Amino acid sequence: MEKTGQILSPGTIRFERNLPGPIDRVWAYLTESEKRGKWLASGDMELFEGGKVHLHFMHQQLSPLPDNIPEKYRDMKDGHHFTGTILKVDPPRLLAFTWEGGSEVTMELTEKEDRVLLTLTHRKLADDTKTRSSVGGGWHTHLDILIANLEGVTPPPFWSTHTRLAALYADMA
Repeated sequence: MEKTGQILSPGTIRFERNLPGPIDRVWAYLTESEKRGKWLASGDMELFEGGKVHLHFMHQQLSPLPDNIPEKYRDMKDGHHFTGTILKVDPPRLLAFTWEGGSEVTMELTEKEDRVLLTLTHRKLADDTKTRSSVGGGWHTHLDILIANLEGVTPPPFWSTHTRLAALYADMA
């Protein structure tokens, strides 16, 4: 399993992470606002096809470690939000929903003994360096923070981690 995301095709990136289980605990971190807010974004999620997904990002609050927001993301210093739509849901194994800009995110969970394989695929992205850098670095950072939460350790600061990883994804083809 690779740590970096894989570009599957133009506009599609996939991440795999081996997480501490059980699967119901990981599912809660994907679907419950309070738990999801610790690693990605809080907000209500209507868990049925056609239901709404409200995501409220507060990147500065994902880690207690000091961090500075990059100038290009300064408009997000007080948070960022959008509403998507549930495309598929099969608890506790599959969650798919629309993302800002018309793209789609699918999260699949597979039990592997006492661990859970999370496969996250983001499709229908613009196929350009700026998007690949931002989205690749963003998901990679959010998933590192998810792992830290599940393992009970202090998560890395979002923005400085994202900045470092965004450069890596900008170079991927």
